[in-house]
Amino acid sequence: MGSSDREELQEDFDTLRGAVSRILEHSYDALTTPERLTWLERLEHETRRLRVPGHQLINQLAEHAPPEELGGKLPHALADRLRITRSDARRRVAEAVDLGPRRALTGEPLPPQLPATSAGQRSGVIGRGHVAVIRRFFDQLPHWVDVETRECAERQLAEHAAQFRPETLSKIADTLADYLNPDGNFTDVDRARRRGLTLGKQDIDGMSRLSGWLTPEARASVEATLAKLAAPGMCNPDDDTPTVDGPPTEEAVRRDTRTPAQRGHDALNAAMRAVLTSGKLGQHNGLPAAIIVSTTLKELEAGTGKALTGGGTLLPMTDVIRLARHAHHYLAVFDKGKALALYHTRRLASPGQRIVLYAKDRGCTAPGCDAPGYLCEVHHVDEYAACRATDIDSLTFACGPHHRLIKPGGWTTRKRHHPMDSPATPGLRTTENQHAPSPREALGRRRRRRTVGDARVNAAMHRRIRLATLWRARPFRPAEVLWCRHRC
Repeated sequence: MGSSDREELQEDFDTLRGAVSRILEHSYDALTTPERLTWLERLEHETRRLRVPGHQLINQLAEHAPPEELGGKLPHALADRLRITRSDARRRVAEAVDLGPRRALTGEPLPPQLPATSAGQRSGVIGRGHVAVIRRFFDQLPHWVDVETRECAERQLAEHAAQFRPETLSKIADTLADYLNPDGNFTDVDRARRRGLTLGKQDIDGMSRLSGWLTPEARASVEATLAKLAAPGMCNPDDDTPTVDGPPTEEAVRRDTRTPAQRGHDALNAAMRAVLTSGKLGQHNGLPAAIIVSTTLKELEAGTGKALTGGGTLLPMTDVIRLARHAHHYLAVFDKGKALALYHTRRLASPGQRIVLYAKDRGCTAPGCDAPGYLCEVHHVDEYAACRATDIDSLTFACGPHHRLIKPGGWTTRKRHHPMDSPATPGLRTTENQHAPSPREALGRRRRRRTVGDARVNAAMHRRIRLATLWRARPFRPAEVLWCRHRC
């Protein structure tokens, strides 16, 4: 291990930057084809080697830096600081665990989990594609394979990675896996380790990609569901009254022109809708598990435009109106952007306030965080112990990790963004000039806030507030708005 002197590190990184700057200024017009290929190879080798110190830095951050200091989880902090995607940040953290140096609980240094692969990357002969193949090989390897066999397999794959492309290495890894597990014996532990379901982001047309791996039990459940609901003529959205129970009529089967994949999609949609309608999912963050949609009164009456769900999904207004016929959903409607006057002195936020926050904040208000509202908790911008009021204007959304980090000296919400936020760690601010309010100051703040809150409530009670809080299973027309008078 090299020196850890700060001055030497600064000097070496300055030298690296200077060397890269000089390389960028070169012209390569005079080189021949073999020379260009040679310099490209050398450039690729050095680029691969530069990933090695990154593994050590990431592992040290994971070991020494708590979430309070980073302002959130390590992948989120890396994504914000390096301006990369969170998926790329998670991949780098996982690679650092396998390829970077480690330490035991007693502080003793340990070699990387994949030592041969790490050595190949340090020498520049193994790239990111090779690392992905080797890591996938061990992820799919049964857990009952002994340590000595794993180490031997890792050395062989690292040797082949130094000679072949990732595509060829993948075929070699598949052959080696067949040798190690010729009978294809996998346990429940192996299958549970690979299970997962990922919902991709919305495309430009609003569609989303669903991918993942199902356990045999989950596959059997999906098969039984599709056998019933994905049959021809079942759950056809083109029918005026789709068949969801009992066998479909011959006429419904004859006019069903959907492909098997489309029928599977419609069956899954009908199954999810049935679960939501059943009301057996319980509560989530203080509200019954349901679809929460926010929109404007103008768009709702016109039947055009898009609404936003608590999960961050853009929902066409036609789908919003169609959803109202099937299940219990929350719909917050705002007239000219006027927020609801929900104010009280109790500690917990009311269900109505939670609904409004889905439309006001949309998700976590921590700087750089894009967690949707479904994954957030309600938080007081000003501590309840100081203000003794739970007003809608002083409430905000925060996801789980950030909710636990909100405290003096922690990150600030977008509602109270402070100009002294540290550029090195977004959301962190200094607290040198902060002081706790005296009992007299705290009492004065409570009295002023309560007086203002009462005035707002009294004013709100003299006008009608448009809010559709909960609609039942009944026909819903675009021009129809449920009226509700809120008393705090």
